[in-house]
Amino acid sequence: MIITKAGRRMFPAMRVKITGLDPHQQYYIAMDIIPVDNKRYRYVYHSSKWMVAGNADSPVPPRVYIHPDSPASGETWMRQVVSFDKLKLTNNELDDQGHIILHSMHKYQPRVHVIRKECGEELSPVRAIPAGEGTRTFAFPETVFTTVTAYQNQQITRLKIDRNPFAKGFRDSGRNRMGLEALVESYAFWRPSLRTLTFEDIPGITKQGKS
Repeated sequence: MIITKAGRRMFPAMRVKITGLDPHQQYYIAMDIIPVDNKRYRYVYHSSKWMVAGNADSPVPPRVYIHPDSPASGETWMRQVVSFDKLKLTNNELDDQGHIILHSMHKYQPRVHVIRKECGEELSPVRAIPAGEGTRTFAFPETVFTTVTAYQNQQITRLKIDRNPFAKGFRDSGRNRMGLEALVESYAFWRPSLRTLTFEDIPGITKQGKS
């Protein structure tokens, strides 16, 4: 996943479908991105693999992306696909634009949080997600990604440029389409994730997401 000083949108973007909310209750939906481990990685070209290169860099300031439709009723959230396509990633630790701050060459796990409004009064883009009975957290292992400032694999570069709506300037209209379609078939995961989150109001238990 590309990160830049100015901030770059995630692509593919996370999309979720939420069920099981109280239709009349108000909720915040938010996302944070946490390290998978305490390692730093490098890409080994001759074997096309990521390898551990050492210990992770020092932790970055916590950042939370609060969905712009928040707060909204459970009924509103459940009748739409919740997309995080406007979330931006940066490696600028002094960022003042509200972007998610990450280190390059590290592995990260996005997490989606469903928070009842009365439990979200302390929710802030620059503080960790508040814990409590009114917060449920969902994480999907298949959404783990490695951050880079430039793609390490030319096939991924071509795939993302062709499918990312914000990369029109990089496209070559004369490209061999047959070769590209074979590439897309090989990397079938390019399509943005759509997952269903089930919110069960069980005090004291944080649920993990299920497909």
